[in-house]
This record gives sequence, structure tokens and C-alpha cells, in this order.
Amino acid sequence: MPGPKHILVSRFSSMGDVAMTVPVLKALLDQNPGIEITYVSRPQFAGFFNNIPRLTYFRANLDKEFKGFGGIIKLYNQLKKQQNFAGFADLHGSLRTKVLRRLFRLSGVPYSYINKGREEKKLLTRFPNKILKPLKRTTERYADVFRELGFSLTLSYELVKEPKDLTEDITKITGNKTNTWIGISPFAKHTGKIFPLEKMEDVISELTKQAVTVFLFGGSDSELAICNEWALRYSNVVSVVRKLNIEQELALISQLDVMLSMDSAGMHMASLVGTPVVSIWGATHHFAGFLGYGQSEDDIVADNIECRPCSVYGDKPCFRGDYACLYRIETKTVIEHLSKYTTKP
Repeated sequence: MPGPKHILVSRFSSMGDVAMTVPVLKALLDQNPGIEITYVSRPQFAGFFNNIPRLTYFRANLDKEFKGFGGIIKLYNQLKKQQNFAGFADLHGSLRTKVLRRLFRLSGVPYSYINKGREEKKLLTRFPNKILKPLKRTTERYADVFRELGFSLTLSYELVKEPKDLTEDITKITGNKTNTWIGISPFAKHTGKIFPLEKMEDVISELTKQAVTVFLFGGSDSELAICNEWALRYSNVVSVVRKLNIEQELALISQLDVMLSMDSAGMHMASLVGTPVVSIWGATHHFAGFLGYGQSEDDIVADNIECRPCSVYGDKPCFRGDYACLYRIETKTVIEHLSKYTTKP
């Protein structure tokens, strides 16, 4: 009797995009018990995939061991030695994965790759005369890759709460939960996604007047400094920047009543553990397909200025020069959206 089909899956970046693949893979494995998966990505994302049955995570350090074209050849050779893959699902569509899938094709492995919908996204973000309509969700684009390989796959888009126990290492930082816990992930890779920090500080100041504890998430040196400053300035505000690894962050996020996030990784991490997210959107728009899995459009905070969205990823400079799409959002609007989760009946 033949064994299960083994599928190679790749997505190298970014953190939020990698996190978005997780619910798709879980659904694929649940609905197709005859397959196994090897997922190849960067070492720092491994924590997203722990304890997923029939999934093996291959840590590929693309900055050292597998750097450059020669590194991709080396990666291909190592992967090929591990398994006789029945298919290759390229969820990234980057130059690296394009080389990788062509190498596997030469060895007889069929592949499918993501259609990013670039042309329709151009119509969504152009100004003037943009076509403002919902596009296919990114998770559906991921699912299509597996469907093209012949697998049935249906996504439920249900937000399922999966609380995880907090270990002693975590509670030393967080304390025990005795009130409402709110997470805030105030940063993003690009300026067009970031709620002005002075306005975010106003949100934090207002929240500390309530019976809540606020946890701040981030990563870079500048983010660490800002979060530490806010934690010192306001009571019941705790920075967990660089104090927890991904698994520990997911455990903490699972215990939150709500996460406040940009259109960034914080939103997608919360989705993995079923925590609702109030998300702030500036230059980007959820119509491009990046709303967190299972998250509600009712929890989106955004301004309807006519030039928005101007970018899919928030990386284009504001042609107005003032990022009005973000500055026109009022602090009280954010607080009102959070109140659904912070006000107890």
C-alpha cells in the first residue's frame, strides 16, 4: 500500500505572510489525511508551525547557509535528499522560489505557484479612477495553489479561540491575569501602515484610565526604545519586546481579550490563536486581501479619504505628503472599537 503523498511548501517572508499560511495548511491537512508536508522557510518563523501533525519544518537560513543563487542550489539538493516529493507548492512567487520550483520540475516534481493578482491590485491602488472592490483573499490565493495540485480545500474563516497556558517564564513578565488584557502591536514595516505614534500614545494614555493591562509588541531597536518609554510612563503598561520568543508571544496573545494592530504581523499572529483584532489601516486596504484570518470587517478602523488605498503594502510615499489617511483617524474612534472587548456586561 503506497504511503502518504509528501508535498513541499515554501514561503520565505514576511512574518505576517508566513503566519497567514498556517490556517491554510491546517485546513489542507485536516481535509486531506493522505498527505504530509515539508515547509521550508526562515528559522525565525518555526514557532508558527509547532505541533501541526504531519508537518515538518525545514529551517533555511537564506542569509548564511543558503544565501544567493548557489545557496538555492544547495537548498534544493538538501531538500531533494530528504524526500521524494509528490508536488511543490510555491506560496511566495519570489525569484528564489522560482529558481527552486524550476529545479524540482527538472527532476519531475509538479509544481503550482501563487497568483498574486498584481494587475487587479494596480486598479485598486491607482489614483484617480481606482476600482474599489474586494479582491480575492490572500489565504484563498494560497489555497488555490494546493487546489491546482489536485487537492480539495475549503477555508471556513472562523476565528477559533485557542488559549494556551502561560509558563512561569511568561508570568514573570506579565503577572497573573486579573483584569482585561489588551495587546498593542503599533508598528509595521512601512510608514504608510503606522498609526502616528503620538496618537497611539494617546490611545495608551486613555486605556490606562480603565481597569486594563496593556502589553506592547515589537522587534527593532527603535521599537524596543519606544515601548520601554511608554511602559515607564504609564501604569499597567508592559513591554514584551525582545522578552518573549514567537511561541511565548503566541501564548500571551491567546490570553488577550483583544489585540490592537496595524495591517501587520500582530494581526495575523492573533488570528492564529483566535484573538479578535481591532486593526488600523492607512495607505493599505483590506480589499487587497490581507485582513487577518477570521477577523471581522466591523473591527477595522480606517478613513475613507478618496486616494486610499494608494499601495498594496504601504511602501509607497504619500503623494499628498501628510499621510492624511492615518492622521484623520481619531483616538476616540480607536477607543470606541476597543470598548466592545474592554467593557464587561
